[in-house]
Amino acid sequence: MLLNARRDIQKLPNHGDVVDSADQAIERPASRTAGRVRWMICAMLLFATSKNYMDRQVLGLLATQLQTKIGWSEAQYGYMISAFQAAYAVGMVFAGWFIDRVGTRIGYALMMLVWSLASAGHALVSTVLGFGICRFLLGLGEGGNFPAAIKTTAEWFPQKERSFATGIFNAGTNLGIIAAALIVPWIDIHYGWRAVFLFTGALGLVWLAWWWTSYRPPEQHPGLSKEEYAYIRAGQVSEDVETKDAAPSWRLLLKKRQTWAFSLAKFLTDPVWWFYLYWLPKFLEHRYHVNLIHIGLPLITVYLVSDIGSVAGGWMPVFLIRRGFSATRARLTPMLISAICVLPVMFAGYAKYEWVAVGVVSLAAAAHQSWSANLFTTASDMFPANAVGSVVGLGGMAGSIGGVVMATVAGQVLQWTGSYMLLFIYAGCAYLLAFALVQTFAPGLRRVTIPI
Repeated sequence: MLLNARRDIQKLPNHGDVVDSADQAIERPASRTAGRVRWMICAMLLFATSKNYMDRQVLGLLATQLQTKIGWSEAQYGYMISAFQAAYAVGMVFAGWFIDRVGTRIGYALMMLVWSLASAGHALVSTVLGFGICRFLLGLGEGGNFPAAIKTTAEWFPQKERSFATGIFNAGTNLGIIAAALIVPWIDIHYGWRAVFLFTGALGLVWLAWWWTSYRPPEQHPGLSKEEYAYIRAGQVSEDVETKDAAPSWRLLLKKRQTWAFSLAKFLTDPVWWFYLYWLPKFLEHRYHVNLIHIGLPLITVYLVSDIGSVAGGWMPVFLIRRGFSATRARLTPMLISAICVLPVMFAGYAKYEWVAVGVVSLAAAAHQSWSANLFTTASDMFPANAVGSVVGLGGMAGSIGGVVMATVAGQVLQWTGSYMLLFIYAGCAYLLAFALVQTFAPGLRRVTIPI
């Protein structure tokens, strides 16, 4: 692996001081010697993920107002969310396949363009069917975010830093929701709901300009020093450095138990996050009569705490490895802790006081983000780089199918019972079940060898 890293260094143009050897790139502390270009890349991923979730949250924030103006029922709202989830499932799996073949620079840019145009398109419709079509197109485009982001992380970060980088950009899921809670009511009050969708769509053009002018793969990036390149490559699994073959087929990946471990865990736990995203504002309004103007603080609290969980969960494996844990134990330990910390959310539907409910949901949302940062990283732990996008896409499709089921069931449960209790009980139990399935299908997170 080190010899390969040295050969890669020799291929680079003169980007700065040359390290004496790849061994030195490993031995020296990264923060002192390796450079920071990879963290600029991580900032791009954070921005994109924040916009991704801001676009999703807009409908949840405006749902009560639009329900009155457009005239949809609870069940129809659930169907619209299901349309997004179904498209997101398709978008995830095909985006993963597409990005593994055309690369992250082109693939990510195209996905952002599609979902930004779909977001702006909401401003042009006035019917339930129109919103359903826009949600479907939004889901198709947004499905590319995580396959592209995880693949970019696998290319740009050594293995020991990947969960931390993932935790940072995954925090964008919460930053986007917080930004939406702060910005959407203000724009809605001053300029109307259509302006909200136009604004979020326009943000995509800002990111596209930044990405297209600044992003290149590590081998082609003009600002990357030889030292940082050596540090990145020397810290990756040898086959990730060496493998330049075409991405493996879905059929081959579906034969691997590790693919099923990742996908089943996503199927069970992703719907919980969708539930928080789309129904938490409605739950707070229904249960505690919190309107759009005053809902910002509870939502901001939930998602600020979630950000802490995302970054802390991503950092924890780095900390545990430094304390002598094996890489596998360092990954699975925070996942188990997260699964346990989610359990109190089962009682959120029974909470008499608003801030008691906000507190247990905040803990559960933080635990979900910690879980998610580590679960995403298991894809690059178990699979070579040329398969990561496809595996994340397959797992994301499974998570989205779970989201479709959750949205449909939630809409029907609320339509008939008016109670959120059963939904919160599922949210509390899902993670321990998912952890058990990961242990069953992929004990030890064993690395996959894929013949091409």
